Amino acid sequence: MPALRGSRAPAARGRRSPRPSGDDREAAILATAERLLDDRPLSAISVDDLARGAGISRPTFYFYFRSKDDVLLTLLDRVVAEADAASAAVFATASALPPRSARERWRAMIDAYHTTFRAHRPVTLAAAQLRFSNADVRELWARVSADWVRACTEAIESERRRGAAPAGQSARDLAVVLNSLNERVLYGTLSGDGPAVAEDDVVDVLLDVWLSVIYHPPAD
Repeated sequence: MPALRGSRAPAARGRRSPRPSGDDREAAILATAERLLDDRPLSAISVDDLARGAGISRPTFYFYFRSKDDVLLTLLDRVVAEADAASAAVFATASALPPRSARERWRAMIDAYHTTFRAHRPVTLAAAQLRFSNADVRELWARVSADWVRACTEAIESERRRGAAPAGQSARDLAVVLNSLNERVLYGTLSGDGPAVAEDDVVDVLLDVWLSVIYHPPAD
């Protein structure tokens, strides 16, 4: 049937954008936070900034996060999980790792964390500052550090059992020192705070220290 003159064609259906799901809103808040942290410190970012950037209202923001610190905590948790996933193969059993691969193995571990934290530099630096004033961030970082120390301890002990590394100081104590070294040196490199190793060199510099500590017996 011909359309009546002057009538409008029916409105097209299915063109209306779907309402964002809860997961979409949370992702938008997190993405906004990471983007804003690239421009200014967390102290200069407000909840209104995060809500506006995510396209939601302030009350809706609080449905997903208690505070902007909570947003950063979630970002940090995700960055750590990404770094751990990237280095998951590093701490394989000693039987699966021939001696010639030891250097590559340790380098892969250090590089996995450097690459991940560098890719999320704003989050890394903001979390490093917030841990001194936020108990939740401090607790998360303590738990993560304990996991890294435990993994490194097991790896050093494995190297000793197969005769690749000499006996010496407690493997756990070495793991504590080496992980603390990584944390401080990588923070200096990423932040430019004080004397720092260049980004292109930091993995190899740290690697040489790790290998010296783990595989070289102390001088008489």
